[in-house]
Amino acid sequence: MSLIIFDCDGVLVDSEVIAFDVLAQMLAAFGRPMSFAECRRRFMGRRTSEVLAEIEKDLGHSIPPDLGTRMKAMLFARLRQELQPVAGVKATLAQLPQPICVASSSAPDRIALSLKVTGLAPIFGDHVFSAEQVAHGKPAPDLFLFAAKSMGVPPQDAIVIEDSPAGVTAARRAGMGIIGFAGASHADGALAAALREAGAESVVTDMADLPAAIDRLRAARAAA
Repeated sequence: MSLIIFDCDGVLVDSEVIAFDVLAQMLAAFGRPMSFAECRRRFMGRRTSEVLAEIEKDLGHSIPPDLGTRMKAMLFARLRQELQPVAGVKATLAQLPQPICVASSSAPDRIALSLKVTGLAPIFGDHVFSAEQVAHGKPAPDLFLFAAKSMGVPPQDAIVIEDSPAGVTAARRAGMGIIGFAGASHADGALAAALREAGAESVVTDMADLPAAIDRLRAARAAA
């Protein structure tokens, strides 16, 4: 297996707590309070357009057309001030001999900002892909298939590192190896269990354990 595909938010950068907090503030302003756990369960790993559409269904009426723009501005301001890389991710990336890329549900400008703020942008270069480049976001396989094709690698030769059940489902549908990651600030035992239930072949909670998990998965696939 010759390509490692990383989700961005919650895998490379510790952004999900920030993003869920911004979302919760917006929902509370509309009279729809939502817990952190519910935000994570319903919206993690999905495109912003899909999140906003589901919020409209919850509210039973249209949201202001500028809500997405205002929420984005608030989020970007906080990312610039608060965002950190996931603990140990730079050292782990330096250990991997395989080609690597990013495949994220976030918009290209958010991915670029996140990688720049955390110092990860030079590591990935142009090998960064967004769900805005495909017809269907996660849990559809489109994004991961697009990333593998762009990198010149067959889907069965790729391993995806994901922190969301939607992303795990997308990787499984793409026929790729899947390692769940539950080591960022938003993660807990419930998330790890959800990743396994969605089809992750293993789950790591510390980025330092990822290279060994990749080796084990590659060996298991080769022996199958």
